[in-house]
Amino acid sequence: MNVFASDAVKAALAPHGTLRAAINMSNFLLVSGQDSDGAADGVSPDLAKAIAKRLDVPCQLIPYEGPGQLGDDVGKDIWDIGNIAIEPERAQTIDFSQSYVNIDANFLVRKNSDFHSNADINKQGVEIILYNRSAYDLWLTDNFTSPTYRRVASIKDSHADFHNGEADVLASLKPKLVEELEASDQYRVIDPPFTAIRQAVGIAKGHPAALSFINEVIGELLGTGAIASSLKAHDVDRKLSLPS
Repeated sequence: MNVFASDAVKAALAPHGTLRAAINMSNFLLVSGQDSDGAADGVSPDLAKAIAKRLDVPCQLIPYEGPGQLGDDVGKDIWDIGNIAIEPERAQTIDFSQSYVNIDANFLVRKNSDFHSNADINKQGVEIILYNRSAYDLWLTDNFTSPTYRRVASIKDSHADFHNGEADVLASLKPKLVEELEASDQYRVIDPPFTAIRQAVGIAKGHPAALSFINEVIGELLGTGAIASSLKAHDVDRKLSLPS
């Protein structure tokens, strides 16, 4: 049974008559291409459009280069919902829905290195290179306090710089690291993942009814298999996992 919004929820989530959905363009798994009009396409835009449909309003996608910039704009009347990963630091200004997909984050090391476990990396003198202000950057900052960090402007830059010999360890999304293993036998992925990135929908704090509605929509889409179908349609079903 489809979930639809009350007038109060519609006013909270689409005060201008359109659902403005902030999209993190750097997440290559959730924004995997462009539609026929050149707009962002993928699992994240699909979810935004599904929420807009339940609100019975048009959906406008607001692209952001990365999650940091997206999070900075909460409460500025630029976007109404933001498709962004759940993180305690962001939770100071953003209320998060339940997750709709999870993405493993792992370490990549050079094949001849002495790193064989996550514990080996959480030590002084180890330098980790990673995408600045990504969800896994925020998680590592809180949980791996012994290493030093080299933060760069994009996930692409982090991989390129690691290739060029910078830093001891690369932290990244596992599907991206698997591509590294397929391209070269010079690297190893450390398992298990050091964390799982929980992708969710965020809204400005203080709208519990709106958040409850979004959770109901996500629950419906998970229950009916609509999100699983979106993953398959965008060819990322083997790279992402659904919440258990």
